[in-house]
Amino acid sequence: MTLDVFLLGGTGSIGTALVTELVARGHRVTALSRSAASDHRLQAMGAQVLRGDMMDPARWMPAALSHDAFVQAAATFGDDMAEADNRVVSQLLTDAERAGPKLRVLYTGGCWLYGDTGGNIATETSAFDPLPAFAWMVHHAQRLLRASHLSVAVVHPAMVYHLDGGGVFERFRDAARSHDPVEIWGSPNTRWPLIERHDLARAYCDLLVRPDLSRHFNAVAQQGVRVGDIANTITRWYASQSSTMVRSVADVMQAHGEWAKGPTLDQSLSSAKLQTATGWRPRFTQFQTALDLQTVNAS
Repeated sequence: MTLDVFLLGGTGSIGTALVTELVARGHRVTALSRSAASDHRLQAMGAQVLRGDMMDPARWMPAALSHDAFVQAAATFGDDMAEADNRVVSQLLTDAERAGPKLRVLYTGGCWLYGDTGGNIATETSAFDPLPAFAWMVHHAQRLLRASHLSVAVVHPAMVYHLDGGGVFERFRDAARSHDPVEIWGSPNTRWPLIERHDLARAYCDLLVRPDLSRHFNAVAQQGVRVGDIANTITRWYASQSSTMVRSVADVMQAHGEWAKGPTLDQSLSSAKLQTATGWRPRFTQFQTALDLQTVNAS
């Protein structure tokens, strides 16, 4: 099945991997872009470009709704993030009702919406306990799921890392390369659920072609890995002389804002529902394997 897919967030951490995977599977991708630089990046990956701004979705939504599927994978972490998403969701709900055939929609939530899971493993039946800075995501997802004229699946990615050590590993990688102290926010015993971004892109694609699958799906490769172990592994991998430095939750929130509490949450998540429903399996079930592959690719 070949789909025409409209994507928000095509130049982001998740979106770039998703464009690559969609194109590789033969789907036709159009992504929203705000600049010439983004145009060039998207076109180089094989996507078509539609110029527009998430703060003004009325201008581009008719073109977006001419596609078979709509994927929201954009997050700016700026002050306008909630309002931009609200405008997109509201316009989508209004215009799609008049557009005709039921549109397939994938909306991106996140593991932080579950809050601190403590000794439990969060599944899709677990209650949400979002950080105040991201509570709007739960509300927007619920609005979409209630729309009978849409086929909606909400994807909750674990903490996303890259093969090159980027994503949620980027702070650790940069400090290790510079032999600076590696900051651990909160506690080294905090657990992060993890997923490599190309594995995540494959999960999106597997869900996209299954309009019969709706509601919430966690995308996780490792249920929960201690942050201290991640930092120490990356430090050793770069043969760095860096030490680790623990910063309090209050300190990092004062320095970076409310969103910074997210990486301090102790979490374990399961993706059993996604795997059972679609047959998706992560390629990287240990993040160390991804780091080792980087060595092989670089040699």
